[in-house]
Amino acid sequence: MRHKTYDYIVVGGGTAGCPLAATLSLKYKVLVLERGGSPYGNRNISYMENFHIGLSNTAPDSSSQAFVSTDGVINARARVLGGGTCINAGFYSRASSSFVQDVGWEADLVNESYPWVEDKVVQWPKIAPWQAALRDGLVEAGVSPFNGYTYDHVSGTKVGGTIFDANGHRHTAADLLAAGDPNNLRVLLHASVHKIVFNSRQGRLKPRAVGVQFADEDGRLHQALLNNNKDSEIIISSSAIGSPQLLLLSGIGPKNDLKKHNIPVVLHNKFVGKGMADNPMNSIFIPTKSPPRQSLIETVGITEAGVFIEASSGFGQSPDSIQCHHGIMSAEIGQLSTVPPKQRSLELAKMYAHNKLNLPKEVFQGGFILEKIDGPLSTGHLLLIDTDVKNNPAVTFNYFSHPQDLSRCVYGIKTIEKILKTNRFAQLSPDGAGMERVLNMSVRANVNLIPKHANTTESLEQFCKDTVITIWHYHGGCHVGKVVDQQHRVLGVSGLRVVDGSTFSKSPGTNPQATVMMMGRYFGVKILRERLGQACGV
Repeated sequence: MRHKTYDYIVVGGGTAGCPLAATLSLKYKVLVLERGGSPYGNRNISYMENFHIGLSNTAPDSSSQAFVSTDGVINARARVLGGGTCINAGFYSRASSSFVQDVGWEADLVNESYPWVEDKVVQWPKIAPWQAALRDGLVEAGVSPFNGYTYDHVSGTKVGGTIFDANGHRHTAADLLAAGDPNNLRVLLHASVHKIVFNSRQGRLKPRAVGVQFADEDGRLHQALLNNNKDSEIIISSSAIGSPQLLLLSGIGPKNDLKKHNIPVVLHNKFVGKGMADNPMNSIFIPTKSPPRQSLIETVGITEAGVFIEASSGFGQSPDSIQCHHGIMSAEIGQLSTVPPKQRSLELAKMYAHNKLNLPKEVFQGGFILEKIDGPLSTGHLLLIDTDVKNNPAVTFNYFSHPQDLSRCVYGIKTIEKILKTNRFAQLSPDGAGMERVLNMSVRANVNLIPKHANTTESLEQFCKDTVITIWHYHGGCHVGKVVDQQHRVLGVSGLRVVDGSTFSKSPGTNPQATVMMMGRYFGVKILRERLGQACGV
């Protein structure tokens, strides 16, 4: 190894980990341990037209690792350098100013950190026809004003940024590593961290993190160690699934749960893995007169009721592309909205993919309007199933268990109904494609199916529960004030922080990637300034 010991070991080269490591490397020796491979040269990551292929790949070395929550919703977690920015829909939108205030971040540094990210990986989209239709439909339906092209989180309708360039080529958080000092930065791929190593010698006030144990792609075990500087740290940036999972595997968590798996207790903390939440999403398929061009997310309606309205359309046209799919809503990636949640499985998604060529082509001619809940009040938990870090833990989100989430979903569906009645959508859809018809579309495809009593509030509530899916904005498990302090240091131990979405009690903005990348830069700069003052140069 280039450095026998390090000032910082970053566990997870993802959305937060890459900008964090790049920033810290400007002054210190940094090791990044990423469990996945490289995004570069992988067409399923690099090109928007192949977006759905990476998510539908269930191979052990794929860039996306599927998991099914105990609620029955099929979900995904990234397994690649660059993290979720390599497998998401690319939409870039900042958090609201109230979010920044609520989490206690310094507004000036936040406003320096966002542009640092944006200059490197973000562009304005060339808006697709389906996205333009949603823009016009939203404004006509009263989700106003139209705020133009903006990264800011403002009520009304807007076009946000994207990490896809004009050619449909994806830029990711991995690109931000280029801003680091290559002499100080080492990145190891296919390096799965099994546990944090602590020095708990007698007389020490609290256990200190001193290193990590990790396995390479051949399963050989290695150890990476911090140097003896008192300010050196291990920083976990392994996502809202991986970070609480790693704390538990390392002996930090509810002691009874740890003892069930014969994990030595380093620190009892009943809050690790608690407060897990995922922004529930529901979608409506809109048949169109002609096939719409592919688009992921470019336009968003931000309502005062705490509901976001977005859209997706079309399929990729590359030779690699899965033919006859529903883009971001494809059943191949687990969006099985025709199947009640408790009956969904990865095997069912595969079966759908195998049988879908028998479906009439009309069920693939259209687009989706999506509604999702901002800051769900329904929360759940994460528990270990076993002690193998490569396996998914058991995750429960308890979608719509809080009545306010359910009422907001109904509001979102009714907003979509208003959009469908606008002049803009009347021009796109065939005659007779009213709300009752699209809700009751009874086809054996990945199109929402609702009971025939579609006009009552009760059936819309049931529709929300029965067709809930994810847009991969889960968070929690290592909350500030319960697992980490305001500086994201893990409570009760030293030399250990968590910097990622597991610390959030609410997902930032309409889509979190902007703020999670910014967060990595923010904490990197903050740490440098705390250690070096003005001499840090950032």
